[in-house]
Amino acid sequence: MDKERLYSEIIDIIDSGVYFVDTEKRIIFWNKAAEKISGYSKDEVLGVACENTNLNHIDENGTQLCKVGCPLYATIIDGCKRTANVFLRNKDGARVPIKVNIFPIERDGQIIGAVEIFSQSSPLIYDNALIEGLKNNASTDALTGLPNRKSLESFIEFKLGETKRFDRIFGIIFLDIDNFGSFNKEFGHELGDLVLKNVAESVVKTVRNTDMFGRWGGEEFIGVFEVKQDFETSIVAEKLRMLIENSIIDSNNGVKLSVTASLGCTIIRATDTIFTAISRADEMMRASKKKGKNRISYTG
Repeated sequence: MDKERLYSEIIDIIDSGVYFVDTEKRIIFWNKAAEKISGYSKDEVLGVACENTNLNHIDENGTQLCKVGCPLYATIIDGCKRTANVFLRNKDGARVPIKVNIFPIERDGQIIGAVEIFSQSSPLIYDNALIEGLKNNASTDALTGLPNRKSLESFIEFKLGETKRFDRIFGIIFLDIDNFGSFNKEFGHELGDLVLKNVAESVVKTVRNTDMFGRWGGEEFIGVFEVKQDFETSIVAEKLRMLIENSIIDSNNGVKLSVTASLGCTIIRATDTIFTAISRADEMMRASKKKGKNRISYTG
């Protein structure tokens, strides 16, 4: 029996869940205890990126770790061992508290992935509604249901790490609804809230699991999107602009209204901080306003 097969059989008989992900966060190994604890067989998760599974890990504060603070991926980035207490969602939809220990895996001096060893905490299952409520309070804007400013900041910081270590390209889009103050003044705050919800609904269905679009504050929104080429950020921004422009809002008095947005976009640079990246996108948005609104402005 070769060593690799022997090691796999040994790992398969231990009581703790064990899985390995590569640098793309794809699950490469999933032992029998991981199947038992999660309810998902290896055939359902192997080859799938963590954030595209239904495990949907959150921490004790309700932070969605697959989006903004995955300790497994952090270990891939910096090579540090980690422990954490988190909740996974099992196949039945219940939240299961687990303790995780994470270790980097290296080959020839390069990190090729990370392994997570996890076991159930006590009690075995928490009240699902309580945990889901915690998650929503921590990371979601109450009005629009989008990720809030805290989530966006954490997500951008996380993507900065990917940019610096793996040279991945992420675009930031800063979006501001045009003439929003006039809507509030003429039609009231209730319609203003409806405008914000409409923008959220127009955009959110187009966002991939690996990206994020959220409410920054007031009538401002920020999107973070992974792209293959720098210029693709402006293509995404133009798509968002058109979606919003072609959306219709039904007011309470039967009047149908439309809104537009001005957008600024840039890419995250390896030398960026959260502040510099957002400020550059914000500056481009303001340039769009000066040019006549309902348009995009881009800088690399």
